[in-house]
Amino acid sequence: MIDYQELKPEREAIAQACRVMGKMGLTQSTFGHISLRLEGHDLLLIRARGPGESGLSYTTADDIILVNFDGRKIAGRPDLDVPKEIFIHTWVLKTRPEMHSVLHAHPAKVMLFSICNKPLLPLFGAYDPSALRLLKKDLCSYPRSVLISNEVLGQELAQTMLHSKACMMRGHGITTCGRSVQDATLTAIRLHELADINYQAHLLGDPQSISEEDQESFEKLPPSPDEAYWRYYCRKVDE
Repeated sequence: MIDYQELKPEREAIAQACRVMGKMGLTQSTFGHISLRLEGHDLLLIRARGPGESGLSYTTADDIILVNFDGRKIAGRPDLDVPKEIFIHTWVLKTRPEMHSVLHAHPAKVMLFSICNKPLLPLFGAYDPSALRLLKKDLCSYPRSVLISNEVLGQELAQTMLHSKACMMRGHGITTCGRSVQDATLTAIRLHELADINYQAHLLGDPQSISEEDQESFEKLPPSPDEAYWRYYCRKVDE
């Protein structure tokens, strides 16, 4: 039997990632949530919604609740409830057993590209090779602008993300998944940065993708360790 109180380190990890999301401007006010699968159980921890929440940027471990894979709350404060879009999390985790964390947020610039049917272009390489790899290999699009508020829509989104870590949701936001809370959050930050650079480049003029040769050179590089990136973003929260 899972003891909710003993899950304090896991709950704090989710809360920290929520605060990073808020600091980096990935979503507005109270919107957005991150989940973490509990290994060996059909259970997950997730940032809750409800009358007791205090906003993404101010999330604490007490704002995280325990939920089963049917989307039902198991433990947590009585003034908090399951997010309406819990089925994003349950279905991605059920469909992708190798993934342990799911993030959903509403970064405005990513949403603008989905609304305008403008592709994100590979405008840089050395600036952030990991973001370039995400764009080339790990990004998909979900064409509907609806709340993922039931099992059918959750399964539909999860199938869209079957081979991708990041999804642009038309007129809505993004969903990312990762092998850890940090992994899912860094993927979201990289997608947000891709959209921001593309947006600014379009404002300045006519952006051109880097050459195929240069793109391929970065795809061959081994991924950089994420620990240093994560320490950096966590410290920014405390500034």
